[in-house]
Amino acid sequence: MAAMAVALRGLGGRFRWRTQAVAGGVRVAARGAAAGQRDYDLLVIGGGSGGLACAKEAAQLGRKVAVVDYVEPSPRGTRWGLGGTCVNVGCIPKKLMHQAALLGGLIRDAPHYGWEVAQPVPHDWRKMAEAVQNHVKSLNWGHRVQLQDRKVKYFNIKASFVDEHTVCGVAKGGKEILLSADHIIIATGGRPRYPTHIEGALEYGITSDDIFWLKESPGKTLVVGASYVALECAGFLTGIGLDATVMIRSIPLRGFDQQMSSMVIEHMASHGTQFLRGCAPSRVRRLPDGHLQVTWEDRTTGKEDTGTFDTVLWAIGRVPDTRSLNLEKAGVDTSPDTQKILVDSREGTSVPHIYAIGDVVEGRPELTPTAIMAGRLLVQRLFGGSSDVMDYDNVPTTVFTPLEYGCVGLSEEEAVARHGQEHVEVYHAHYKPLEFTVAGRDASQCYVKMVCLREPPQLVLGLHFLGPNAGEVTQGFALGIKCGASYAQVMRTVGIHPTCSEEVVKLRISKRSGLDPTVTGC
Repeated sequence: MAAMAVALRGLGGRFRWRTQAVAGGVRVAARGAAAGQRDYDLLVIGGGSGGLACAKEAAQLGRKVAVVDYVEPSPRGTRWGLGGTCVNVGCIPKKLMHQAALLGGLIRDAPHYGWEVAQPVPHDWRKMAEAVQNHVKSLNWGHRVQLQDRKVKYFNIKASFVDEHTVCGVAKGGKEILLSADHIIIATGGRPRYPTHIEGALEYGITSDDIFWLKESPGKTLVVGASYVALECAGFLTGIGLDATVMIRSIPLRGFDQQMSSMVIEHMASHGTQFLRGCAPSRVRRLPDGHLQVTWEDRTTGKEDTGTFDTVLWAIGRVPDTRSLNLEKAGVDTSPDTQKILVDSREGTSVPHIYAIGDVVEGRPELTPTAIMAGRLLVQRLFGGSSDVMDYDNVPTTVFTPLEYGCVGLSEEEAVARHGQEHVEVYHAHYKPLEFTVAGRDASQCYVKMVCLREPPQLVLGLHFLGPNAGEVTQGFALGIKCGASYAQVMRTVGIHPTCSEEVVKLRISKRSGLDPTVTGC
């Protein structure tokens, strides 16, 4: 707090800038110090989902807006267009490749439903990748058109702060551009972390920044990490018929409910994904035949082992994209541990007119929809007279593993830690989706649980759903939980039959009872 107070007191002068073209670049001249004479009402640094939402909202409210966005190529040289992580190397291509894997499962089911499909059906990575990449490029273009339609100025430059109201960037050809604004929103997101302490990691490995833009199949792949990114990538690689191994150092899906996380792993393991538990890589080197040899240590036995792969994918977390912003020039405080930007409940940084949203912010969910909503609410407060702030409680999300895991609210561990074991009641059930019956699919890990307070009216603290279409199921129930639904209210909700969603409103057995939670269906 002391650091923030110093930053608030230490704001410098305010300048209006204009540019004058000269040989070899641009000359900058101060035009006066009067407030309200800067280039823009709002400058957004970062053209991802959150940043674009801010820009469009402000433009709709009649403000003069600019967006500055630049993608630093990955170490492998992968680059992409406007739209940020979600559009280019995250949610969108991930979900489409997940869908490709699900279609493979449906093709295998098809003969049970009377379709004469010759098995096995080969998968063409090149064709899938091209289709996914073309869709992503159409979204890039769509975002540019939307900015143009709203008269938002777009600068494809790498920006860094000159002072608390001004940023500098270099355009193609080396021309320097200076932009000033009354308000600045930082929405630069994050990038995958590389384990640079591991020999060969940077030279031979790829990340989620690259996997969706590969022209050729990655082949036999080692995925290092146990994040949702790691499991989702390994899941769709297995689903399209590739050999995928996940190396997990400690626990999977840290921060998620651990019972559900274990079941996600069980399902993946039983459907072809291989796991190396308690292992950590120490070296990657390229063999004469072009394959990659990975050396790792089994942390339980201390023994060293090796394996050969076509691709090594690092999925060990993300780092905020703040390094090149020169935040210190503007007086913006960051966490010394994570380098993420510190903000208050209204997205304000240590500088009154500079804000930050999304993955670049300390303590915020790294989710596209939260960045979008936080950005819109922020702009409405700045320019629309609103006082509404973002509520980060009970934000739903889904892990798009082969058997999807959707959740909203507290995990069982969080509920117990917050309220005490004696005050928590967990209702749960195993179930079998109707779609699995005719094809004889294994439903061992199809499971739902509701975490509630034990005392009446048994407020629902969290919902966890493992099964088909988990995102669709969780999104619907998230509204009720956001509105403070009780267990009794959920039980009085009539289910839609026959669906997986109705299993949520049929939860009658608590863990405490010790009864068999298997649902037999009707």
